[in-house]
This record gives sequence, structure tokens and C-alpha cells, in this order.
Amino acid sequence: MAFRTKQDQVAEILRERIIAGTYPRGTKLKQSQIAEELGVSITPVREALHTLEAEGYVAGVSHKGLVVPEVVPGAAQEVFELRVLLERELTARAIALMTPQNLAELRESQARIVSLTRKGDPPAMRAENYRFHFRLYELANRPQTLQFVRVLWAKYPFIGQEYAGRRKKQIAEHERFLSLLEAGDKEGAVQALVEHIESGWSGLKAAHPAEAEGAATGAGGKSSRRAARPDPDAQKRLPAAKRA
Repeated sequence: MAFRTKQDQVAEILRERIIAGTYPRGTKLKQSQIAEELGVSITPVREALHTLEAEGYVAGVSHKGLVVPEVVPGAAQEVFELRVLLERELTARAIALMTPQNLAELRESQARIVSLTRKGDPPAMRAENYRFHFRLYELANRPQTLQFVRVLWAKYPFIGQEYAGRRKKQIAEHERFLSLLEAGDKEGAVQALVEHIESGWSGLKAAHPAEAEGAATGAGGKSSRRAARPDPDAQKRLPAAKRA
């Protein structure tokens, strides 16, 4: 994943943490704490948070500062439908441009997801799942569409999808997608990715119907989940020469 600036790198790490639940909904984000965790100065953190505020990953709250916002009640269905529309397009274009090296990188990411699932590390697994999808979508070379998808992911109740058996099913769905790619079935691979998104949504509605409507705790209501431990490798992903 190529980054133009330190700000871009920090922003991507923070997106991963929010999607993974490392920073639960309602969490106040402190610039100094984030800068210390990542080994960078305040400046790129401040700039990254401005970017994330524009995307909807964080929001300014009076007398509190920047927080991870709650999911908007009633918006989840629309967000899901837009995800299918845009992620289908990105996947089709990405596959058309994909190289053997790109496919190998997705395979490596899938292997990490499997390993983290076996270790019982949900936040790290969610973060790697984020990397898997956006590593794929970036291959499409459609930056505007990619940005819209980032915004949609900020508004989607991913944590609510973790019903019993979902992680194993997610791994199997990724595996089917990759196997179709390796077999040269491009159309089948696109459909498999769409069905993967639809499967998560269907499971969320069945297991947590209130969350699917954005009204339950952890989705539209206030999160009761404790913050997970930040990714210890996040600082390593920032080049040492640029940490100042």
C-alpha cells in the first residue's frame, strides 16, 4: 500500500483501529496519546484526524473534542446497498488490472487473517480484513470511488457482524474469492466478493436486527465495549526516517 505523506500513513492506521474496534464508538481520541503510540509528532496526527473527520471516521463534539461517532440510526441499509454497488465496481476493475504479485499479496493477507483468527485476536483480525479489502480496491486505480468506499466503511456497523460462526465463514468466503481468481474466473470472483458483503449483512440482520437498523448498543446506540489493545506493529509500518 503506497502512501504519499506521513499524514496518509497515520490516517490509514487510525481507520484500521476504528474499523477493528480498537477505538470503540464514543471513544475520545487524544492527539498526544496517538502520536506517542505511533512514534510521530503531533502534526501528522492532527492532519490525519482532520482527514478522518471529513470522511466521518471521527467527529467533533462540544466540550469533548474528537470522538469516534456512533453509527447513524436507520442508515445501515443504505450504506450496505452503496457498498455493494461501489465495491463491485472496484473489484471488477481491480481484477482486470491485477498482477500475479498482487494476487500473492492478497494470499499473504488471507493467511494472516487465518492465523489471527486461530490466535483469538479479533481486533487484529478485523484490521487485517480491512487491509485485505482495501489492498484489493486500490488496484482499481479509481481514487474517487475508493474514497467514497472509505466513507461508507466509517458508517457501517462491522462489529455487529460478529455473530457465532461469522469468522470461519468470512475466511471461507475470502478463500472462494481467491480460488476463483487463481482459476481465472474473473466474473465469478467479482460475484463471490459481492456475495461476501451480502453474507455479512444478512448475518447481521438475522443475529442483531436492531443493530442492522442502527439502533442497538454498539451500532446506533452507545458502545459498551472496552477499547482493545492498539496494534503493536503500527509504529513499525511508519518509516523510521519519517517519524519525527
